[in-house]
Formats: sequence, structure tokens, C-alpha cells
Amino acid sequence: MSDEQNDGTTEPLRTKVHTWRPALLWVFAGFAVFAYAFDQLTKLWVTSTMVEGERTPVLPPLLHWYYIRNSGAAFSIGENVTWVFTIVMAAVSVAILFQLRRLGSAWWALALGLLLGGALGNLTDRLFREPSFAMGHVVDFIQLPNFAIFNIADSAVVSGVVIICLLTLRGIGLDGSRQHSSGSRATTPDEAATPDREESGDV
Repeated sequence: MSDEQNDGTTEPLRTKVHTWRPALLWVFAGFAVFAYAFDQLTKLWVTSTMVEGERTPVLPPLLHWYYIRNSGAAFSIGENVTWVFTIVMAAVSVAILFQLRRLGSAWWALALGLLLGGALGNLTDRLFREPSFAMGHVVDFIQLPNFAIFNIADSAVVSGVVIICLLTLRGIGLDGSRQHSSGSRATTPDEAATPDREESGDV
């Protein structure tokens, strides 16, 4: 069996590794809990010490605390369809949990943990904050120049997405395998820890 197709082009290879190591679940859970707890604690601090609309300089003119309640997404997009964001965040959270059985990379565990923690942080606001269940307004308070006001959950989600994009660009799969555009192989730390690997080659 050959790695090359009939037209002479080279098929990308993906090294195979064992997926799902219990330690990765702890990495995932640790970052998810950290992101969620940090988000909720900072929101509790803001709602307890500031009034809505209050603006406090931190590192002027670069950083201010500006307490608002956001019914939509970034830049107040979709303010009249709060329930849509509630459904989307719930769906994202469930989708992440379903992917855990394929998890084989510490970096993916980190990224998905941040993504889940951030999604659950804002989902908690949507479900339980005023004005009503599943229609709650998200607490935002971090203000940078010429940018949307955001919170820790937003930062966690963006960080998770950035890491996922970098992993994808490097060809590192959720299971820890790495895709190559030629017949040469390169191992990742996840692959090095796995004794049983299958190599593609001519037979």
C-alpha cells in the first residue's frame, strides 16, 4: 500500500496515537474550573462594589473597570435575541464534553478547558441573572480603548479559540496525532509518550 495517490500527489499522513489519558482529564477540568471560578468571582466583586454604569480608572488611559450588563454579544450585537446566545453557549458546552473521549493532547485539554469554563461562565449569567431565566444579561466590566467591554469568561473563550487555531495550523489533532504533508514523520510530546504507533509506508 503506497502513501502516494495515482496522480502522483502525496497524501497527508496522520500518525496514530492512543487517545484518552486520564491525566488529560485533570488538565481539562482544572482549567475549566479555574476559568469559571475566576469569572464568577470577579463578577461577584464587580456587582458587590460597583453600581451599573460606574467607570473606574485602573491604568488610564489603557484600562478601566466599566460595569455594564450586556444582553447581546460583543459590541452589543443581538441585544434582542438573548435566548439565542443562551442556546448557543449550552450547545457549545455539550459539544465540548462529547469530544473528551477523543482527547489525547495536553494543549487541546488546556484549550477546551478554557473554552468550557468561559462558556459556562457566561451561560450562568444568561440563565440566572436578571431580567429572567435564560434571558439574563451578562456582567461585563473590562474596558480597553476602542474595544468592546468584556469579562474574564470572554477572555477564556478567546484564549481557547486562539490555541485551537494554532494547534490546527500546526496539524495537531484532538487525539494528539500530527498530520504531515509528506512521507516524513515528526513526533509530538504526546506521540513520544505512546509506545504503540502505526507508520504508513509502501508494502
